[in-house]
Amino acid sequence: MTWLDFVFFVVLFILFVYVIANNVITQLHRVYLFFHFSMMIWPLGQIAVHTTDNPHLQLICINVSFVGLSMLGFGWLLFTKYLTNHGFAPRPYVLLMMLLPSVFVVVGIIWNPNDWFIAAVDGRYDDRQYGLIFWLMIVMLISYFMYSMKLLTRAYQSDAPPSDRAQIANALTGIGVFVCFTLLDLLLNVVLAKWLPVIPGLTSLGIVIADIYFVFSIQKHRMFDIVNIAQKDVADTLSVGIIVLDEQNVVIDLNSVVSPVFQLSVGTRLDMDKLLQSVEDREKTEAFLEMYRLHPEERVHTEIEVPEEGRMAYIALHVAPIVVKQQIIGRVITLQDHTELRRLIEETSRQNEALQERNRALLLMQDELYQANRKLEQMAIIDGLTGCYNRRYLMQQLEHEVMVNMRYQIPYAILLFDIDLFKTINDAYGHMVGDDVLKLTADVVRSTLRQTDIFARYGGEEFTVYLPHTTRQQAEELAHRVRSVVEHNFVDTGVGNAPVSITISIGMLAVEPQPDTELKDSKSYLRELFVKVDKALYEAKENGRNRIVQY
Repeated sequence: MTWLDFVFFVVLFILFVYVIANNVITQLHRVYLFFHFSMMIWPLGQIAVHTTDNPHLQLICINVSFVGLSMLGFGWLLFTKYLTNHGFAPRPYVLLMMLLPSVFVVVGIIWNPNDWFIAAVDGRYDDRQYGLIFWLMIVMLISYFMYSMKLLTRAYQSDAPPSDRAQIANALTGIGVFVCFTLLDLLLNVVLAKWLPVIPGLTSLGIVIADIYFVFSIQKHRMFDIVNIAQKDVADTLSVGIIVLDEQNVVIDLNSVVSPVFQLSVGTRLDMDKLLQSVEDREKTEAFLEMYRLHPEERVHTEIEVPEEGRMAYIALHVAPIVVKQQIIGRVITLQDHTELRRLIEETSRQNEALQERNRALLLMQDELYQANRKLEQMAIIDGLTGCYNRRYLMQQLEHEVMVNMRYQIPYAILLFDIDLFKTINDAYGHMVGDDVLKLTADVVRSTLRQTDIFARYGGEEFTVYLPHTTRQQAEELAHRVRSVVEHNFVDTGVGNAPVSITISIGMLAVEPQPDTELKDSKSYLRELFVKVDKALYEAKENGRNRIVQY
């Protein structure tokens, strides 16, 4: 019995070292190692009992052995919790409630009041009798294991991924082996000990077989591989849905994003036609399906619409082949929710349209304001009746012009003319005809002038023409042409009245600036010029009208 227990202890210790050496330590590792260490204590205590004849040391070794066995139930339950509930992080009071039954039993084992746990036979503990606390420990362990079995069975029957289900199945098998050997040891070596020979090491053998099975499962399914765990956690926390298909389009893996949207599970066959039935653009859908069916080696993508919480979600679907050694062994489908992006684009488009509409309104307002400003500017410089410049604008321009003309010795001329007998026309035909006379006279005069000339209404029936870059002879010729065209222009005076011929009297002043002439005050100089040309106009009117007088 001693050498078998020692062998079992050595095997358990080797497995313990192997697990630590070949895996990165995580929280799940720590729980398993506690469970594994609890299993190692049993055969170690059984070895120690048979290495001494001292009853007190034997009792201590037995207590150590059964303490380890008592803690095994708590360790198994904790391991089950971590295995079936990813991200399990118990609060202290939860751990205390899980540990409390084991603590009570451990206290009873160590205290052993009135030999209620164990009693020596013939003063030695090689053969022993078990009391009430022992059977309480058995009930406690069975309760731990039954509850653990319930958790594992429930997790196995859930919609867990195949990898998780395989791990749970292996755990169920391992605990079944351990419980079977333990109960067999209890039945043969305790209950039927009076009638049957002792079969040593049954519980230790069950522990070793179960632990070997656990280690095999750990390595096969990479339960403790931190990279594998991290990859799974990362995949489940991604906002992108991931579906892995085999060659027959059967789902072999998917992350947590996919299932709520498409109701897919591992082991089902993906029907791409059904998945795309809600897409309105059938031409685009058929093109995608043709590429999907006939060209599995190509990467293809499309956008689908799926109902989600009372609204339509827009999902970008990408399909890519899985190639190993130039052979396609499956496909990876990624699903990315573009609903929010599409909403933002549509909202941005609406805002851009509204902004463009406001811009158009602003441009229209700007144009209207520009036109209004132009009208205001025209009103400020144009005479409303005749369309000529007004006297204010004329004087502003001439202040600049005479300064330039004086500096560069540029000849120019000024015509000042008055409509002859205009008051008589107003009295005879009325102010309406008088206004027509003013307007028509201005029109015919304007038609004879050059584009560079400035034609302005000086006041009442008086008009002024500024002739830039004009010699005396040129000014005289232009003045005669103006007088002539006005004289031959007849104005209609109304029904029953004959048209009348209008004549004008013109005063002309031609200026040819001399070198080294200094002009200090342009306004005073302009007043002098208009005094002179006004004298010439007055002389023309005094000499019989319809004539030109030069100053």
